[in-house]
Amino acid sequence: MNGMRFMRESNIVFRRQLRMNLRNPAWVLIGAFQPVLYLLLFGPLLKPLVSQFGATNAYTFFVPGMLVQLGIFGAFFAGFSLIGEWREGVIEAERVTPANRTALLLGRLYRDLLQLFVQALILIGLGYLLGMKASAGGLVLGVFLTLLIGGACAAASNALALTTKSEDVMAPVINVVMMPVLLLSGILLPMTIGPAWLTRASEFMPIRWVVDAVRGSFAGEFATSAMLWGVTWSFALFAVAIWWGTATFRKENS
Repeated sequence: MNGMRFMRESNIVFRRQLRMNLRNPAWVLIGAFQPVLYLLLFGPLLKPLVSQFGATNAYTFFVPGMLVQLGIFGAFFAGFSLIGEWREGVIEAERVTPANRTALLLGRLYRDLLQLFVQALILIGLGYLLGMKASAGGLVLGVFLTLLIGGACAAASNALALTTKSEDVMAPVINVVMMPVLLLSGILLPMTIGPAWLTRASEFMPIRWVVDAVRGSFAGEFATSAMLWGVTWSFALFAVAIWWGTATFRKENS
């Protein structure tokens, strides 16, 4: 009974969030536009270099990185709409209801994950048109890990939004976090081609392992330590972010 109630409450929040998105679908397309540009403009530059990375296909190497980038960068901005809802009194109105606090968060995550899934399909479809090669099983696992890390970033973004309650504070915090993630995760280029100290520093960046795992799944390399670390970090970050997001929804209005 509690499970049915939880699903109903999260579904109510999801439907409301989806209606808000459908009123302005341009944001979904804008979110997918940047990685598409990377594929079209940066991908061809990798073709002469892929042999140095131990890869044989530039887009089989590059699309997984773009997927993770899409999941991280798109999801981290999910909290900005939550600040608007807080100003309008929507969040406090939800808090005074008996609705489960995790359902309030997950209803919003369903919207973010659906948007990410649609964008991932667009990116993968374009990748195939450009010559990417990947097995069906590798695609499923890669998209699943992308959704996990995207869900973790969206939950963390919602938690940060309710903590700061200000776009002026939240934006620079996200930029500070995003810069080392982009540079040390190997999204654009593998960290193995960098100097030893940079490669060692990247080993402490969890997203680097997620990128390696998604890349490995597309290449059909499942039984590797990188895959184990990537899957472990994806689940761990998702669990911590859900806990943090739920905790912020439980707080009383300050």
